[in-house]
Amino acid sequence: MNRITHFELASDDLEKTAAFYREVFSWKVEKWEGPVDYWLVTSGDESTPGINGGLMPAGGEFGGTINTVEVDDIDAAIAKALANGGEVALEKQAIPGVATRLISRIMPALSSGCTRQTPMCQCRAD
Repeated sequence: MNRITHFELASDDLEKTAAFYREVFSWKVEKWEGPVDYWLVTSGDESTPGINGGLMPAGGEFGGTINTVEVDDIDAAIAKALANGGEVALEKQAIPGVATRLISRIMPALSSGCTRQTPMCQCRAD
């Protein structure tokens, strides 16, 4: 069974969105030092149930929420998604030092990502 391991929220105003989640839910939100405009979200203490995520600019294909599901074999997950009515919304891509990711659209209103973590990721060692 595969679990949701990460969420991404799209926003037209990342500063305002970050301030909102900090103030309302006491989340830690900080700008990522990587090559794209992305904000890391820590939604709670590691000792309590829950997942962390990120904020990204809205626009293009995505304007809502993406839930990421970790899989052992991303190519097999792609094949299963396509065989069950999903469609690829964003081709498979490497996120250096983190994962390989694919965004698929399950229904018009729902986007889901699949990742295969790299050995360097602190989330899971292969």
